[in-house]
Amino acid sequence: MAEAHQAVAFQFTVTPEGLDFHLSREAVKQLYLAGISSWKKRLVRAKNSFLTGVYPASPSSWMVVVMATAGSFYCQVDPSLGMIARIRHCLPERGHHAGLGRGQQTGLGQGHCRAGTGDTVQGSALSPLSPPPPPHAPQALMKVLSVRKPLLYSFQTSLPKLPVPPVEATITRYLESVRPLMDDEKYGKMEALAKEFKEKTAPRLQKYLILKSWWTTNYVSDWWEEYIYLRGRSPLMVNSNYYAMDFLYITPTHVQAARAGNMVHAILLYRRKLDRGEIPPVMALGIVPMCSYQSERMFNTTRIPGKETDTLLHLVDSKHLAVYHKGRFYKVWLYYGGQLLRPRDLQLQFQRILDDPSPPQPGEERLAALTAGERVPWAEARARFFSHGKNKASLDTIERAAFFLTLDEEEHGYSLGREGCMDAYAKSLLHGQCYDRWFDKSFTLVVYKNGKLGANAEHSWADAPIIGHLWEFALGTDKFQLGYTEAGNCLGEPDTMLAPPQRLQWDIPQECRAAIESSYRLAKALADDVDFCCFQFSQFGKGLIKKCRTSPDAFIQISLQLAHFRDKGCFCLTYEASMTRLFREGRTETVRSCTAEATAFVRSMVDAHQTRAERQRLFKLAAEKHQHMYRMAMTGAGIDRHLFCLYVVSRYLGVQSPFLAQVLSEPWRLSTSQTPQQQLKVFDLDKYPDHVSTGGGFGPVADDGYGVSYIIAGENLINFHVSSKFSSPETDSKRFGRNIRQAMLDIAELFDKQGEKAR
Repeated sequence: MAEAHQAVAFQFTVTPEGLDFHLSREAVKQLYLAGISSWKKRLVRAKNSFLTGVYPASPSSWMVVVMATAGSFYCQVDPSLGMIARIRHCLPERGHHAGLGRGQQTGLGQGHCRAGTGDTVQGSALSPLSPPPPPHAPQALMKVLSVRKPLLYSFQTSLPKLPVPPVEATITRYLESVRPLMDDEKYGKMEALAKEFKEKTAPRLQKYLILKSWWTTNYVSDWWEEYIYLRGRSPLMVNSNYYAMDFLYITPTHVQAARAGNMVHAILLYRRKLDRGEIPPVMALGIVPMCSYQSERMFNTTRIPGKETDTLLHLVDSKHLAVYHKGRFYKVWLYYGGQLLRPRDLQLQFQRILDDPSPPQPGEERLAALTAGERVPWAEARARFFSHGKNKASLDTIERAAFFLTLDEEEHGYSLGREGCMDAYAKSLLHGQCYDRWFDKSFTLVVYKNGKLGANAEHSWADAPIIGHLWEFALGTDKFQLGYTEAGNCLGEPDTMLAPPQRLQWDIPQECRAAIESSYRLAKALADDVDFCCFQFSQFGKGLIKKCRTSPDAFIQISLQLAHFRDKGCFCLTYEASMTRLFREGRTETVRSCTAEATAFVRSMVDAHQTRAERQRLFKLAAEKHQHMYRMAMTGAGIDRHLFCLYVVSRYLGVQSPFLAQVLSEPWRLSTSQTPQQQLKVFDLDKYPDHVSTGGGFGPVADDGYGVSYIIAGENLINFHVSSKFSSPETDSKRFGRNIRQAMLDIAELFDKQGEKAR
């Protein structure tokens, strides 16, 4: 998603002193620090795993198995089917008598304990040295031990590490990816740079990277978080943060405070499940577990600005919410008497805020514009004006809140026949008024006056599918479990004895107000330049696409290539976000969708002399290539993260690489991402087809490029979110949207007569 924007402008400085020896020492120091951070995380997770239980068993069941196996020794029963005897054979014996000595008893006791532990942890994975177990024994053992369903972090320790690809393979794939974008002369120069890098510079950099991969859990993620996100000095708004929308057609209630009450309660229910690890882990294809570590910082997290780099403040818990309405900030307690507030109580608290007639304090209304502007001015203002007194106390309330809530005065959402309504909805969620979202919070929940809602999420702590998981749970819980009365209020009776929300107090001097105004002007100019086109492609969905015998994602990506060529008359470097969560602490990898096969198909579509059969053949080749590239990215054989890490190592070593400098400076003029759909089965979409998700989107990545997000919402609907900049004469979001629609129809027509009927 938005990480492509940061990757384009990637740069940082390190200042090692001395000769080459000191440069190498600086690199080793960074690897050491990365390893220390990684091992701290492992120790914390090990503690949590012991406390919450290790799938498929728990600490109590571990004790039961150990005691049972130890007891079986005295009853002369061997439950391990010969394993204990083999373990005993490998243990040293301290006794010297022919009879069973004390040392032998100890060794045999150790054997029983280790066998018991092995049975618990490994489940059906019995030792290959032991005799074959009876039929169905492994399955029966798993059934006995699996007293619970897998928890969120049950499979974390079993996930593999992200491998470091060979340099030669990465360079070969890189050259293949840029070949369709370069003429012979430019490609020849790039090939020469790549050859020089591979032979002279890369071997040294690769050694450091392999060392890091041994020492840390993931050789990419910590550097990716730091250098792509936290060291970025440009505004988070538009450039990095992204948004998520409400149901497309359904609004459960038009009572603003009631919708906020149910949604906040549903989100807090998710937080409780998250804290207890009760959320089932996401499984690829339903069987392969995916890494869950990104969920750890979903709540109670804020990005703190710094002059050189930001930091993430994450608390174990937070019992309050920060709320913004009409220029005023409030603190709302989420618990009463140790119990989570019910939705009806939350509605009462939010309604009290809506009914509050008090005006904003001087400088309070646009205070959050500091989080929308550049990071250095915000860091300086924070240190100068918010480090003591009531300002510090109020800022701490916001930064230490579970998350941020905006009760917005506008009305947004889909309305049949109202042109541009979804474009305005997207812009509102992406940047709002530039001062009514706290862009540093892990996410801001926005509830509009008409009951519609959305979210704006900060990107450094996790990627969009993590928020998508929460969003599906909250929307489904709000509509299908919590519900509303006929009047649109939350169910139940409110407790009117609750203390009202607390107004945050500020003392903002004139110099601070000037800083706020400066950040606001910059953010306003950035927001006004964003051109959005959100539209529903309802002519067909994944049902018809499957008749083309390809994946829906490949179909859409090739359609985007055709649309872009028709829009600009050329091809461009294309970024599609792919997950690497099959590996521990995996985040994203890039799928370079503009392949030689895709460009060959696009040229055939604009060539009037090409036959239908030839176009079908070229499309199938392009789709197969895209699916292959996607699989490579997901399985750790991508291009861009490896090159990125090699570049980081080169900067620490003080090594100049023209090849890496060229690679990291290439702009992604087409950045794309697919929003996951139905990660959870909170409700049956086939039974409630009008409850489709609208998805979400992000701002334009390059000044002269497009950002495209899409969600395949059921069998007959695809929602697109297209962004660009008004200031670029080369882009027009609505024009590109029309080209996308036409490209989809043209490709469908190649394979199915229904594609022609869809026109």
